[in-house]
Amino acid sequence: MRHFSLTLLLLVTAPFSPLPAAETLATGSARLTDIPREYRLDGVVEATNQSTISAQTSGQVVEIRVDVDDFVEQGAVIIRLKDTEQRARLEQAEADLRAANAVVQEASRDYERTREIFQRKLVAQSAMDKATANLQASRARQEAASAALDQAREQLEYTRIRAPYAGIVTERLIETGETAAPGQRLISGISLEQLRVSVDVPQSLIPSIREQARARVLLPDGSAVESTDLTVFPFADPASGTFRVRLQLPTGVAGLFPGMLVKTRFEIGTMQQLLIPAASVVYRSEVTAVYVVDEAQRLSLRHIQTGHKRNGDMIAVLSGLEEGERVALDPVEAGSRLKLQPPGHPPATGPADE
Repeated sequence: MRHFSLTLLLLVTAPFSPLPAAETLATGSARLTDIPREYRLDGVVEATNQSTISAQTSGQVVEIRVDVDDFVEQGAVIIRLKDTEQRARLEQAEADLRAANAVVQEASRDYERTREIFQRKLVAQSAMDKATANLQASRARQEAASAALDQAREQLEYTRIRAPYAGIVTERLIETGETAAPGQRLISGISLEQLRVSVDVPQSLIPSIREQARARVLLPDGSAVESTDLTVFPFADPASGTFRVRLQLPTGVAGLFPGMLVKTRFEIGTMQQLLIPAASVVYRSEVTAVYVVDEAQRLSLRHIQTGHKRNGDMIAVLSGLEEGERVALDPVEAGSRLKLQPPGHPPATGPADE
């Protein structure tokens, strides 16, 4: 019994010198970083290619191959018109061209015969001039017949209405059996391959937007896509005092459709913000904090106020930290070590606790 008491006394009075709690803990430093200064505005998604196809020749509609919400490939025939009249004009134009070719051949032979005789001085100059004029006139009629044939072919092609680009049909404006006249609207469609966002921007921001010429569009999944081109309209809306700005999106952006409302971010300059790794932030109910490691390798839980994520894996700190302070990159491990931190090493108080 006496031996046990002596051993316990030695354990209690022995000096305790544990290793610092954060000696081998991975950390990152809070650092001031120049980041873009952004202004957020709402925008509306638009299709770059959206149009209504009109008839370019007259004819009765004999077939409509697509309906609303159908996808069509570029160049596909979507409407056919009755082409009896156009085919007749094409056949007539082909016959006129054949006749013109025959006349040219005859005039050419006559010209060659006259030229040979003229060179032997057996005919007058007037005969040579007449043969030359006949050849030129026949060639002119040949060119006119060829042009008429091209026009007839084009008119026949107009009876087959084709999709100008790959897209989706949004509206049918004519039905089978109706007669289409030149200029009459037939069908409407949009392309989802090329999209843009239209934004009304306050006039006070226009100089900065023109200078920076950079903007991003926030997608429904939370990611952002950079605009490939930025167009500022050269006039303001007199009613609202805003300028219309168009942001061209890259080809094939998923999750966006014409008419959707989206958030946009315009760069209007730069500013400095204190950034830390986003993985180091602890969220506990309504408390946002980080584990701070001081110069003596002591751990403390520090309340902070955060802003938006920046540069992918970094997050802005609005208050609670100072530049150069180190934070634990693994909050779970840091929390475990904080519980084992020896007495006499109380957590350091941070700016947020003062």
